[in-house]
Amino acid sequence: MEKLLKEQINFIIEIDKLKTIERKTKIIHGSRLENDAEHTWHLAMMALVLHQHSNRYIDLLKVLKMLLIHDLVEIDAGDTFAYDTAGHNDKFERELQAAQRLFGMLPPEQEEEFMNLWLEFERKETDEAKFASSLDRLQPLIHNHLNQGDTWQKYRITSEQVINRNQEIGNGSRALWEVAQSIIDSSIEQGILAKS
Repeated sequence: MEKLLKEQINFIIEIDKLKTIERKTKIIHGSRLENDAEHTWHLAMMALVLHQHSNRYIDLLKVLKMLLIHDLVEIDAGDTFAYDTAGHNDKFERELQAAQRLFGMLPPEQEEEFMNLWLEFERKETDEAKFASSLDRLQPLIHNHLNQGDTWQKYRITSEQVINRNQEIGNGSRALWEVAQSIIDSSIEQGILAKS
């Protein structure tokens, strides 16, 4: 087998570990926690379905690439809970180290492309990164609402925390931020999200 193909196959095998990384949010139609691979698939589908609601025209393929790549680093760094302020202190450093290892398994051209896409997502400066980030915030919000606030209640998350965490959805899609606000309001009314 040629070197380039061997590196790519080894990378494909390595990233299967994403299926073993549990998140804090349960799947919508079940009682178990969602894993990172399921989260990634859901985000990619959301991009396909919802891309017309981006604030600006976006390169959908680039958004899909970002969404497929952005959580691979959690294979090494683990999933940092959205509301874990202490865990966010060194999150970027841990994830950067993971990105260097994982993407370093690929041939140089793909390594550079994946690293650049991952960094672009993290920086949230381009229209594509803003929209991808909007989806990444909206998806667990939907899950928590439809799971009767399971994660919010378990970790005593308040509406103020949820709003502060998710208001950047509007940077990528004002329409999706309206959806998010409606979900938050409904969750407070239902008593599944504590009003702060």
